[in-house]
Amino acid sequence: MRAIIATPMADEPLTLHWLPLFPLGTVLFPGGELPLRIFEVRYLDLMDKCQKAGAPFGVVNIRQGHEVQVAGAPDEQLQAEGTLAHIVKLERPQSGLFVVQCEGRQRFRVVRHERLKHGLWVADVVLLADDAAVSIPEDLQHTAQALRQLRNSLRERGAIASDDAESAYQDCGWVANRWCELLPLSTEMKQRLMTLDNPLLRLELVADILSREGI
Repeated sequence: MRAIIATPMADEPLTLHWLPLFPLGTVLFPGGELPLRIFEVRYLDLMDKCQKAGAPFGVVNIRQGHEVQVAGAPDEQLQAEGTLAHIVKLERPQSGLFVVQCEGRQRFRVVRHERLKHGLWVADVVLLADDAAVSIPEDLQHTAQALRQLRNSLRERGAIASDDAESAYQDCGWVANRWCELLPLSTEMKQRLMTLDNPLLRLELVADILSREGI
């Protein structure tokens, strides 16, 4: 399964039709890593098709309901904004189980969505603009320095596999997003921060949270 891309007119946002959705009790940020253990049939088929087609799926936070489908339960209530996820690695350790590593890419806004008979959600979505490249001002440099130390420590313990580009630590959006993933924030707060279009404002709010936490 893969989304159908509609060709936009000049200056119009790109629209994806029939994008498969993966509702989760978490928020995926652009540039973020998302490990998944897949065992539900509706998602095993989705992951297999996305990997073969090299196509993304959409990760959306659940406002109400559960990640795992339960017979007789009401439909999940989904947030209006999410993030495209691309499969980086997929393993099949046993029958009926996929271990998947995904990466968050571009944010999107759901225009319409529906649940198919076998339980999979699909949606028409409008892709949102990537964060503008905004350098971190002097008064917020401490957020980047503290993040670098923390991620280096996590990398030494094997909690983070990939190395970070040094230039990333001078980008407001990237630093803010990584802190949003690491801080013990509510999913509601993470959702609000993820949907902010201004990366500098997002980092300023993160800095306020770090200050309250004594970081």
